[in-house]
Amino acid sequence: MKAYTSKAVAAWLDISERRVRQLRDEKVITEIRPGLYDLKTVNHQYINYLRKNNPDSESTINYNAERAKLVRAKREAQELELKLRRNEVHTTEDVEQVMTDTLVRFKTRLMAIPAKLSPILSKKKDQTEIFKLLKSAIDEVLEELSDFQTVFGYGVEDEETHS
Repeated sequence: MKAYTSKAVAAWLDISERRVRQLRDEKVITEIRPGLYDLKTVNHQYINYLRKNNPDSESTINYNAERAKLVRAKREAQELELKLRRNEVHTTEDVEQVMTDTLVRFKTRLMAIPAKLSPILSKKKDQTEIFKLLKSAIDEVLEELSDFQTVFGYGVEDEETHS
C-alpha cells in the first residue's frame, strides 16, 4: 500500500492541507503513519463524512416533516378549492376576462358619448349647460365602471347569496 502526504491528499480531495489536518484531528480521516495517509481509505472516509453531514442527502430526510408538508399542501389546496366554489377567490382567467370585458365596455361607452351628445350640443350656446351635459354623460360611464356588482356580473340577489 502506497502512503501519501497531506499535500497529496489535499490535492486529491480538492481541499487545503490545513483542512486535511482538521479532518484528521476530528477523526474523520485516519493516518497509516504520522503525516502519511492511504489515499483510497481517506477518499472513502471523506465521502462518508460528506454524505453524513449533507442535509439534502436521502438518508437524512425526515419522513414526519415531509409528511407534514404534504398534508399541509393538500389542506391548503382543498381550502383554496372551497374558496373558489364559494366565490371568495377568483381564478386568474376569470379576473382577466372580467377586466377585459369591463375595459372594452368602458371604451365603447366613452366612444359613444360624442355620437350621443353631438346633436344635442350643436344646438346649445350656454357653456354651463354644455358642461353639465358632458359631465353627466361621463359620470354615467364612470359610475358603471365603479359598480363592482355590474363588473363581476353579480345582481343584488346574487350578492346576497355570496355573502
